[in-house]
Amino acid sequence: MAKPTAELTVVRTEHLTPHMVRVHLGDPGFDSFAPNDFTDMYVKLVFGTPDEQVTRTYTIRSVDHARREIAIDFVVHGDEGVAGPWAASAKSGDTVTLRGPGGAFAPDNAADWYLFAGDESAIPAISASVERLRDDAVGDVLIEVGGPDDEVPLGAPVGVDVRWIHRGASSGAVGDGNSGDNAPLIAAVRQIPWRDGRPHVFVHGEAQAVMSNLRAYVRKERAVPASDASISGYWRKGRTEEGFRVWKSEFAEAGNA
Repeated sequence: MAKPTAELTVVRTEHLTPHMVRVHLGDPGFDSFAPNDFTDMYVKLVFGTPDEQVTRTYTIRSVDHARREIAIDFVVHGDEGVAGPWAASAKSGDTVTLRGPGGAFAPDNAADWYLFAGDESAIPAISASVERLRDDAVGDVLIEVGGPDDEVPLGAPVGVDVRWIHRGASSGAVGDGNSGDNAPLIAAVRQIPWRDGRPHVFVHGEAQAVMSNLRAYVRKERAVPASDASISGYWRKGRTEEGFRVWKSEFAEAGNA
């Protein structure tokens, strides 16, 4: 079944960090978008012409019904890629087509504590999730970014410890020594004290770091059941989204699903 399609208009943009741009989308077109209740709510953005289209997947950062706006955050590395350059140059009045939304995660209020981990690509979903937590929630947030200038404010409850992990370069420029199997996020997650009780875990980001490393740690070493853990790659270093889809298929066929 085809996903719902909506065409929205750029209202304004914000440069949140040197590598992140927030695009606000709204009227005309706001009423054609039907949000769901997931905090990892995502859409497929359609770029190109009717004859040559590419889609890119992005998480909805927020939906403001009062202002009739949807916010989407884009990681930008100069002219690299399709969606990042579009966001960096977007101006009021531009239009973009969205397909969706989809999603699968929202914090479980019955959990004893929470673990959120990821890189820049996971910031929108993690931000939306911690804002949804109850006021007395406890847990840990670990986010890997290039450096201090790439940090953004998070509206986490007082009992949720937020830690920023600096890899020393943007995700588009980092070398193999600080990415993939060597991503600093891996060691940071493994080193935090594991809390008592039932956790609800959300770990998303670069696929090699997440799927080939942190997934095994959470699911096998810490014995967190699949029902309490959302763990998946959002992207794969050195691959386009089309190439990443191929990698995911190969990864699953190898018995890693």
